[in-house]
Amino acid sequence: MRKFIFYFAIGLILTSCHSHTKVDGVYRYLMGKADNYDVWIVDGNQVRLKIFSSFLYGGNEQRYPFNPKGEIWIDNAISSEEYYLTLAHELNERHLMAKFGWKYITAHDSSLSLEQTIRHSNEEICRVHEASLRKVSPTDYSNIKEIRGISDSVQIQNIYRVPMGTRDGIAIWIVDGYMVRKNIYPDFGFSGNDKSYHFIPPKEIWIDGQVSCEETEYSIATELKERRLIEAGKSYDDAYSDAIDLTTKLREGMVKLAKSHFNLAIPDSLTMYAGTIDPNEK
Repeated sequence: MRKFIFYFAIGLILTSCHSHTKVDGVYRYLMGKADNYDVWIVDGNQVRLKIFSSFLYGGNEQRYPFNPKGEIWIDNAISSEEYYLTLAHELNERHLMAKFGWKYITAHDSSLSLEQTIRHSNEEICRVHEASLRKVSPTDYSNIKEIRGISDSVQIQNIYRVPMGTRDGIAIWIVDGYMVRKNIYPDFGFSGNDKSYHFIPPKEIWIDGQVSCEETEYSIATELKERRLIEAGKSYDDAYSDAIDLTTKLREGMVKLAKSHFNLAIPDSLTMYAGTIDPNEK
C-alpha cells in the first residue's frame, strides 16, 4: 500500500508552510532506543493535519526532512502486530540511504523485502511454538467458560503472530485476538496473562494484535504488574485495580515527557524526501 506514496510524490513540491512554523502535539510515546535512535510513537493524525498529509506507517530523517535527526517515527495508527516490522523497515531504509547512498525507492523496496523475511520467520516461530503446547482450559481465573458446548480442553491453533521476547522472565506474544475471541474466550480484551486466563500457557503474556502500538507498552506493564500481584496472593480484582493505577501513572508521566520534547520547526516548503530520488535506479 505504501508504494503509491512515493510514485505520487516524485518531483512534487508539497504544500508550503510559514517559515519555521512551530508544530506541537506530535509526540505520544517514547519507546526507547533502537540502533542508537530514539523511537517515538507520534500522532499520525497531527502529522497529516499539520505537516504532511500523506504520512503513513513511519518515518526517518532520510525519508522526511521534517523528521528530526536521531529519531525514528512510528504512526500511532499502527497495530502492535505491525510495529516491529515498521521499525525494522525505517531503520533499514535510513541505514541504506545514509551510509551507502542508496536512493529512496531502492532502499524502500529493500526494506519491504526485509519485512517479508521477518513475517515468514515469525510465522515459523509461531507454528513451532503452537505445536509444542499442550491443550488448555478455555476458562478465566474464576473457571468461567464463555463458549457454550466447547470442550474442557482445547488445542491452541492459529493464535500466535509475533514473538516479542521476554520481560522479567515472561514471554510476550502478539496474538490474533479475533481468533481467541472466536474459538476460546469471547471476552478476551486488549491483553492477558497466564494467571488471569487458564488458556494462556505458563509464563506468557498475550497482547491482542489489534491493539495500537501506542497502547502496547501500557498493556504489557498492566499484565506484568497484575500477574506479579496474583502470584503473590492478591485476588484478581485487587491485582487488576493496582495494575491499572500503575499504568495511569505511566500515562501521566509519558504525557509530561512528550510535552517537554521540543516543538518541531517546519521549513518554508517540504519535499517528500530528504534523500535523492531516482525512479529509474535498479
